[in-house]
Amino acid sequence: MSISSVETGDRLLASARERWHDKFVSPEEAISKIRRGDRILLGSGSVAPVGLLPYLVSEKAEAGNCEILHLLTLGPAPYAAPEFERRFRHNALFIGPNVRRAVAEGRADYTPVFLSEIPPMIRNRQIPIDVFIVSVAPPDENGYCNLGSHVDIAPAGIDAASVVICEVNPCMPRTFGETRVHVDRIDCLVEMKHEVPELKSPPLRDESIAIARNVARLVMDGATIQVGIGALPDAILRELKDHRDLGVHTEMFTDGIVDLARSGVVNGSKKSHHQGKIVASIVMGTRKVYDFIHENPDVELYPVDYVNDPFNIAKHDYMTAINTAIEVDLTGQVCADSIGDRFYSGIGGQVDFIRGSARARYGRPIICLPSTARNGNVSRIKPMLTDGAGVVTTRGDVHFVVTEYGIAYLHGKSVRERAMALIQIAHPKYRSWLLAEAKNRHYVYQDQPEPVVVQALYPAKYEWSHVTKQGIQYRIRPIKSTDEAMLAPMFYKFSREELYRRFFGNEGVLPDRSIQDFCTIDYKETMTLIGTYREDVVTRVIGLALYTRIGAPGEAKAGVIVTSDQQGQGVAVALAQRLCEVAREAGVSTLRLDIHEADEQKVRRLFAPHARGCELMREGEHQVLRVDL
Repeated sequence: MSISSVETGDRLLASARERWHDKFVSPEEAISKIRRGDRILLGSGSVAPVGLLPYLVSEKAEAGNCEILHLLTLGPAPYAAPEFERRFRHNALFIGPNVRRAVAEGRADYTPVFLSEIPPMIRNRQIPIDVFIVSVAPPDENGYCNLGSHVDIAPAGIDAASVVICEVNPCMPRTFGETRVHVDRIDCLVEMKHEVPELKSPPLRDESIAIARNVARLVMDGATIQVGIGALPDAILRELKDHRDLGVHTEMFTDGIVDLARSGVVNGSKKSHHQGKIVASIVMGTRKVYDFIHENPDVELYPVDYVNDPFNIAKHDYMTAINTAIEVDLTGQVCADSIGDRFYSGIGGQVDFIRGSARARYGRPIICLPSTARNGNVSRIKPMLTDGAGVVTTRGDVHFVVTEYGIAYLHGKSVRERAMALIQIAHPKYRSWLLAEAKNRHYVYQDQPEPVVVQALYPAKYEWSHVTKQGIQYRIRPIKSTDEAMLAPMFYKFSREELYRRFFGNEGVLPDRSIQDFCTIDYKETMTLIGTYREDVVTRVIGLALYTRIGAPGEAKAGVIVTSDQQGQGVAVALAQRLCEVAREAGVSTLRLDIHEADEQKVRRLFAPHARGCELMREGEHQVLRVDL
């Protein structure tokens, strides 16, 4: 905390000592309120009562045969050490690093539960609590302590516990929202001045930056975002620095959001719920974020059963939920809380936000993960989840899956489409194996082409926004193997004659293999650009331009086609322009277009503005327009 904030806390603490002196007790006296067999809930994250924990496990304390529950906490967890196994049994509602070994060795329990459901389960005693211990900011002049950086499940703990013990820390930030608790509801106040525990993110890796860039492409200006903690979420927040008018409704508030708020990227001006406010339930990070939230009316903290309620999440237009995973199988099942049968973290709020954002107007639920683990020796995209791995987010809930190799959209897709989409964003060295496994399981066609890995990364730089003459906004981008379902309807709208005139005598009814071939390219020897626009919730393909290298150095066959309803709208012009730009950058010097005699002038007008010259030639039965770039 800043010096002025701590001085304010010291002043409030001195005043509180005088006014509520009967509430202030020694650490030993406070711990003596705990009886054998009690169930103890500890404050989460940075409001964990780290000053009182040594007294709790002291040999002088009578507490024993007790269950200790909490979400992830910062700082030590001495009660989870092997020497206290007979005195304390920890029950993790979310597994943090300080208790992970105890859970793995069977000395502690793990309760899988949605974060939004924990407070009501505490209040109705499905999760019974006898004692609640938490760190708070000192009482103000009206006798209200402040829950500071963590509200999450604290109000439920205060309501349900028979004994409430508060570690009063003048360094704790004072926050707005549902953060106040009166001293009359507190049984013991223990003065404990110490720095608020910090959480520092690990260094960024190249793969995290690549994933973050892909995720950032899915976040629209004016969206409301939810994001977690860790290196990958931090990288994503950094990549949003050029966005505008973002809002925040998230269970977890970290340092990265501070940077976006200070720069004006996050201002909440477009939020459809809690407009102008950053809404969170948990704040964890460094002193930077604690100083930022201190007495900041732009930040409001609420209990997690409110923040994570899918119905409240869905009130935000363009709600974009960004969550991480440990692994995903080819059908779209997501494991996020275990590595095989070894429990690692927890369900947390992932499902709350995935479902809430899916129901929001223009919402986008996103799952992101690196393509590999263990230094590249294990694929995180798997034919089936590892034995023992649990499904946190079901295949029916998943929409976007993102790796450093691209974006897969799964919602409403068949298993075949899902498998191909996920294979395309898997690490290149595992794509052939994944395809073979998909064939063994009959997820895909037995003659499905091998994924091309000549150029592993989808060339995101070749994405452009255009507007038709009628004012319809559309995008031109490289095709993906996942576009097969979108591409087929466009092809089948054309007559045999139109396809013949544009694509070298192709038959009017294309077999599945031909459409797959159009979608499965290496972006080097072959490039296919498509024009797409969103019509309600459906994305339509309205045009296509491609080139394929032929034997002669620097030469490629090319073609352009646009749906009849978009002809004359400038779509073909834009496709031809972008195709020439990409081909020239790839070292293609000449495009050769098979054309019908009646189309010569039309095709010439498309390419001439972007070429050094156009020459009509005849090759056998075909006329060819040679375009020199």
